[in-house]
Amino acid sequence: MSDLLDGQTAVITGAASGNGRGIARQFAEEGADVVVADIREEDRLGGQPTHELLEAETDVRAKYVECDVTDSESLENAVGATEEFGGIDVMVNNAGIIGPQKPLTEVGYDEYRQLMEINLDGVYFGTQAAAAAMINQEEGGSIVNMASAAGFEGYPNLTPYSTAKGGVRLFSYAAAADLGQHDIRVNSIHPGQIETAMTAEDMAPDDSEGSERTEQGDQASPSIPLGRPGSPEEVGDVVVFLASDLASYVTGESILIDGGLTNTG
Repeated sequence: MSDLLDGQTAVITGAASGNGRGIARQFAEEGADVVVADIREEDRLGGQPTHELLEAETDVRAKYVECDVTDSESLENAVGATEEFGGIDVMVNNAGIIGPQKPLTEVGYDEYRQLMEINLDGVYFGTQAAAAAMINQEEGGSIVNMASAAGFEGYPNLTPYSTAKGGVRLFSYAAAADLGQHDIRVNSIHPGQIETAMTAEDMAPDDSEGSERTEQGDQASPSIPLGRPGSPEEVGDVVVFLASDLASYVTGESILIDGGLTNTG
């Protein structure tokens, strides 16, 4: 523990499981108090709820707040929950789903809208809620938005997912331009194949290149230069960097966390 985030308070959406849980654990290890904002309290893999785990493993304060990222008022409430810890310093818009895995012509309107409301609209309004609080506090802050390697490449049978994640990337650039005057930094991260419950359970088993090059979760694509999938904690390490003073001059960036797959495959 190096206390990179000592004295900071973060809201992490979708932090009950997967990448969000890994990010929350790394934040707590670095001294940040954490608001776990999720539609569910339980980890999909079982075990202690994230907020209880953080308090058991570290000396930080943590709390769970029920949060539906498709509801802007719910996001505002999650940000408001930081007031008992001194206000918000970091917002991690992590919540997301993989959604329909089928050809473009077979994706229904309701399926498309559900994915966009969670994966893109949730990021937009989460950023908006956090930025409003940060501006009011006049202390700046850091916002990190969860995208995907699919935000750099279009994957077959994942058109809504790729669309949303590409949107997160460009939205983060625009938000960085808008919010820089308030000393608020905005960046996006783009994981590739990461071992989480979502990717193991929700990705359809498929031998196609498209499924290998997304976040499958049980066996690494042979195209990954590092030869293995990543972990949620490794994703968390990158988010810690972006949230900390080590990245004080980093904004409007999109960082791949994919073992080199996207740029070498």
